[in-house]
Amino acid sequence: MTISQQILDKARHGDINAFQELFAEFQQQLKSYLYRLLTDRNDAEDLTHDTFIRAFDRLATFKGEASLKTWVFQIATNLAYDHLKKQKRWQSDVMQKGKQLALSDAAVFQAIVKVSQTAPDTVYDIREHIDTCFTCISKSLPIEQQIALILKDIYDFSVAEICLILEKTEGVVKHLLIDARSTMTEVYDQRCALVNKNGVCNQCSELNGLFNPKQDRQEALMKISLVKNARKYDREALFDLRTTLIKAIDPLRSTGADLQEVLLKCNRAAMGEGVG
Repeated sequence: MTISQQILDKARHGDINAFQELFAEFQQQLKSYLYRLLTDRNDAEDLTHDTFIRAFDRLATFKGEASLKTWVFQIATNLAYDHLKKQKRWQSDVMQKGKQLALSDAAVFQAIVKVSQTAPDTVYDIREHIDTCFTCISKSLPIEQQIALILKDIYDFSVAEICLILEKTEGVVKHLLIDARSTMTEVYDQRCALVNKNGVCNQCSELNGLFNPKQDRQEALMKISLVKNARKYDREALFDLRTTLIKAIDPLRSTGADLQEVLLKCNRAAMGEGVG
């Protein structure tokens, strides 16, 4: 019996500290996953805690047909799904609507500025904003597409594991992924000025000018491979470049996490969600 199996056996017999030791191995990843789905730090924290409690209570039902991580992510996904069903899907132009709200409402704009000046993690990084943009656009997808896409392309779960998490067949999961990627690439192609000169959204470079005024806009843009290679690749390959970039970012622990959080809060308000 391996050490992990010994710890799991203790947890099955009611040792909550043993389960916490196993849970800790993927807890931060789980929390960041929930944050990408829910776009609210407090909700992600609450659902991570709820997932831990529910998983521990149901540990006797864990048969080892999948990894403990996959089994726990299934529980978390079900909790998130119930949460998301209560909300309307976001619109694909959410970034523009958030920008319009910030420019038209002095209180909203000042709240963003205050966070940028006083919170600890407010270094503007265009890569982190691309991550936030991906999160926001993915929320315009049907819930199951959003979940499948993030699990596969950001957290590297296999199709088989996603089948278990969503309780869907392989064929259904593959279609969810195809449709999600198709919609996302279409939105980027139509809206993103980083990859299409006719795109209407310049928010990455605009925010760089606002929060990182000492850095030349073009210099900031050219630092990321997405822009450097935009003319070399088709839009599907550019989508893959985005996901590669995003995988390396923990949205809750990055140097710009507080700034991106207040921008997400603005977008939630623009989509008509109550923001505390």
